[in-house]
Amino acid sequence: MSPADAILPAEAASGTDPILVGLFGNRLHSILAEQQNALVNTAFSAVVRESLDLACAVFDSRGEMIGQSVGGTPGHINAMATGMHHFVAAYPPETLEPGDVLLTNDPWQTAGQINDITVATPVFRRGRLVAWFASCCHAPDIGGRLVSAEAHEVFEEGLRLPILKFLRAGEVNADLERLIRANVRTPEETIGDLYAQVTGNEVGAASLLRLLDEFGLDTLDDVAAELMDRSENALRDALRKLPDGVYTNEIATDGFDDEEIVLRVTATVDGDAIHLDFAGSSPQSRRGINVVLNYTRAYASFAVKAAISPEVPHNAGSFRPVRVTAPEGSVLNCLPPAPVASRHLIGHFLPSLLIGALPGAAIAPSADALWMTIWRGPGFMLNVFQTGGMGARAGKDGLNTTGFPSGLRSTPTEVIETMAPLVQHTRELRVDSGGAGRWRGGLGQVTTMALRDGASWSVNGNVDRVRAAASGVAGGAPGAAGRFGRHDGPDLPAKSRVTLTPESLVDVTLPGGGGYGPPLERPVAAVLADVVDGYVSVDAARDQYGVSIRYGGHPEALVRLPEDYAVDEEQTARLRAGK
Repeated sequence: MSPADAILPAEAASGTDPILVGLFGNRLHSILAEQQNALVNTAFSAVVRESLDLACAVFDSRGEMIGQSVGGTPGHINAMATGMHHFVAAYPPETLEPGDVLLTNDPWQTAGQINDITVATPVFRRGRLVAWFASCCHAPDIGGRLVSAEAHEVFEEGLRLPILKFLRAGEVNADLERLIRANVRTPEETIGDLYAQVTGNEVGAASLLRLLDEFGLDTLDDVAAELMDRSENALRDALRKLPDGVYTNEIATDGFDDEEIVLRVTATVDGDAIHLDFAGSSPQSRRGINVVLNYTRAYASFAVKAAISPEVPHNAGSFRPVRVTAPEGSVLNCLPPAPVASRHLIGHFLPSLLIGALPGAAIAPSADALWMTIWRGPGFMLNVFQTGGMGARAGKDGLNTTGFPSGLRSTPTEVIETMAPLVQHTRELRVDSGGAGRWRGGLGQVTTMALRDGASWSVNGNVDRVRAAASGVAGGAPGAAGRFGRHDGPDLPAKSRVTLTPESLVDVTLPGGGGYGPPLERPVAAVLADVVDGYVSVDAARDQYGVSIRYGGHPEALVRLPEDYAVDEEQTARLRAGK
C-alpha cells in the first residue's frame, strides 16, 4: 500500500479524485520551487542568479504545461508552454531514452530571441515517458552582435540552434558544447548556465518520480488534465463577469531611431472566451525589435489572467479561453529572417496595451520595457537589468522600480562592481518621475555608470520610453520619460552599441509609471508624505497637486526630518479651489 492509499479514497488511483488533485497540485508547486532554486543556485551568470531572467515549468507526456515556477518571467514561461510542442514533435518518445536532454534557442519556436535558450528533459518511469521538465534562461552571450536592435536579419544576431540533444543518455554532446564555446564571448558563463538548467530539470524530475511513487501512480496525465481543466474553468468564470463587447486600445513606443512603432489591439469578449487581435499594429521593422507570435501570445495571455483573475494557476488550461492573432509580417508576428534580439522592447508593452483595452482598466501604463544595458571593455562584458516605475492602480500607488510585466529584478550595485571594473556613482529613486494622480505612479531610478580603469569601453542601451512616456488614466498625469545619455552631455543613441572614452560618465535614467485619477483628489496627507519621503518635490506638490508645503529645516541638511515640513493650509485651499 502506498502512503497515498492510507489517506485517500480508493478512487484516488484513477487520478481524478479531487483530494488527490489538490494535494498533487500543491506538491508540484513545491517541486517547481525546488527546480528553480537548484537552477539559480548553480547558475554562473548574474542574468540568472540576480535578475532571475528565467522560467521553470513541468509538462505532461504530451508537452502540455501543468505548472510553472513563481519567479519566472512571462515571456519565457508562456512561450515555453507553446514551444514544448515543437520539442515533442521533433523527438517522439521512441527517439528518447533516460538521460537525454534537448535544447534550442530558435526564436520562432521558443521565447523569440536567440539569447534565450530552452533546455528540456524528458522524464521516464519504468521505461515510459511520463513528463517533461524544462527551463528557459537568457544566456549572457550567444555570439553575433551584442543584444541590440542594430541587426537587419536574425543571422547577424548570433548562434541559432535547432532542437538538438545536449545530452544523450546522460553523456554530454561534446561537439555541440565545443560549437557553443567557440561562438560566444562568455563561454564559461554560457555553458555553466546550461549545466545549471540541466541540474534544475534533474532535481524536478527526481522529486516528481518520488511523488508518483508516494501516490502509487504510473502516470500524471490524468491528474494534469484535471489541474488544467480547473484553470480553464476558473478563467472562463472570470471572463463571464466582463460585459460582452469589442474593446480597442493603442500605444506608441519609441521604435528604432525615428521609426515609431504603434501597437493596436481589438479585444472581443464573448461569453467565456476572449479574442485578442493585433491587426493595425505597425509592420515588422527593419531592425531587431520584432516580436514572434509565440512571444506575443505569451504576454497577451499573461495580461488577461493578471487583469481579471490573477489567482488562477497558469497552465495550458488557462490559455484555452484566450485566442491571440496578429497579421503575418507585422511587428507582433514577424516572419523569418526578421531580426528579433530586442523584441522585449516591444513585447513588454502588451500588458499595458491590453489592460487599457479591457473595461474598467485597473492599472495605468508602466515603464513597461525592461531596460537592459550591456557594458563591454577589455576583459569584461556585463548585462545589467534595470526597472522603471509601475503604473498607479485603482486604489493604490504604483510600485517604484518594479519590473512589470517582466517580473525581473534590477542588478545590484555590488554585483555590477564585483563582476566588472565598473563604478555606479549614483543609484537613487528619481524624484517626480511617477505620474501625478489620485494614486501616484511608481518612480523610476537614476544611475550613473563609469569605468574604474582607464580604457576604451562601450555600451548597448536597450531602452524605451525616452520619447513616449507612460500615459495616465482617468485624469492622471503621465510618468516622466526616461533618458539614456552622457552625464552633463548629449543623449546617446538607443538600441545600438556606442563606444565610450575612458573618462565617460553615462546616466541611465529610467521612466516612471502613469498616474491614476485627478491629482487634486490626492489627500493632502499623502502628498506631504511623498514630499517627506523624497518621492515628490515641494514644487511638484504645489504645481501638480495644489498642495503648498514649506520646508523649515537647514537647507544643506543631509537628513531632512518629517517635522521640518509643514502644509500651508490656507494657500493649499486656494490652490485646490483654482484661485
